[in-house]
Amino acid sequence: MNFVLISPNYPDNYWLFCRGLKKYGATVLAIVDTAYENLNPNLIQNIDECYVVNNFNNYDEMIRAVGYFTFKYGKIDWIESNNEAWLSLDAKLRDDFNVKTGFDFKTITEYQSKAAMKKYYEDAGIPTARYSLVESEENALEFAHKIGYPLVLKPDHGVGASFTYTIQNDEDLKKYLHVAPKVQMILEEYIEGDVFTLDGICDAQGTIRYLNSLEYVGNCMDSVQYQQSIGAYTAFTISDEYRDIAQRTIHAFHLKNRFFHCEFFRLTKEKKGLGKKGTVIGLEVNFRPPGGFAPDLMNYAGSLDVYDIWAQVLITQQGDYMNIARESAGFAGRRNSISYKYRVKELEQMFKDQWLSTIYLPEAYAATMGDVTISARFKTPEERNAFFKAAFQETLGKDQNSDLKV
Repeated sequence: MNFVLISPNYPDNYWLFCRGLKKYGATVLAIVDTAYENLNPNLIQNIDECYVVNNFNNYDEMIRAVGYFTFKYGKIDWIESNNEAWLSLDAKLRDDFNVKTGFDFKTITEYQSKAAMKKYYEDAGIPTARYSLVESEENALEFAHKIGYPLVLKPDHGVGASFTYTIQNDEDLKKYLHVAPKVQMILEEYIEGDVFTLDGICDAQGTIRYLNSLEYVGNCMDSVQYQQSIGAYTAFTISDEYRDIAQRTIHAFHLKNRFFHCEFFRLTKEKKGLGKKGTVIGLEVNFRPPGGFAPDLMNYAGSLDVYDIWAQVLITQQGDYMNIARESAGFAGRRNSISYKYRVKELEQMFKDQWLSTIYLPEAYAATMGDVTISARFKTPEERNAFFKAAFQETLGKDQNSDLKV
């Protein structure tokens, strides 16, 4: 089986997907945008060959790369990146090389639209926030007056909380419509709810073979907009309700042989037109692994290897990890701009039995995840609650900034 992986050199841990594919017998062919001599040695050891391009956005280069692999190794069976940035590129290449083991370009283009996703959630029996695609200031104001404030304005195609704005009144709406990027924007009713995710891996029939749930401390939108602290942790157990919601969602979106990352709200108070407190509301589906540290948190929580599970399911259609024993693993993302009560080293000592790692993040990740992240694993909810309380406790003093790297 010839498997082309795009950009397994970034993020750094994506070489682990190559290791899994090699283990289960695939011929692993990598397309990278980094000079061969600068690649991670672990990546080099787990691929059969790589093709270096200057830029993944140069489609002619990408065509030549896959064409070369086809000439040398024969028909390509898979083309995948597991990376949001290249999902459309993956699909275009599949179309051009007649690869049927993934989405075509038409499908992925529709699936990446937040507005288009809503009909699939409806097919799954999961309600979603009311919305309007912004065509003009007039139609945006008409929707706002119909639904009422607050609202959320964001790109219809987009990842994370970039260019996402909370709208409180007409003045906010007019202001943010003028500063928003010149792309299709979507306006949605504001949901008061706790965000959680259902992330996993499904097989060729769309049956989920592994499932995880992440819950947040804070939220990504406030983290990006207001540079607040942010955290997340894996659930100790996955309820039957969540298993059912995840499977209905995967079948509704016709997902097969994929990692997936589904986001939901659980209402914290009754919302007219949506449901009572506790109702689950569909937010969006991403057709790749959850970002940041999430795959590693899954591994720590379940004492497993989700990179290996992904390859096992895709290549062999074997493996069932739906009833594993779990602990909980999480991270606390802290800001250099916030004065915390405890320094990083103090937290590491306070939670030395739970501590996993401390990472100072580059700017590209820091905007969403914090300037420094502290990861830990917990055996009980009490341990977990104590960790996040201490990690995010602030002080009025200005000399206690614990996150500046020294």
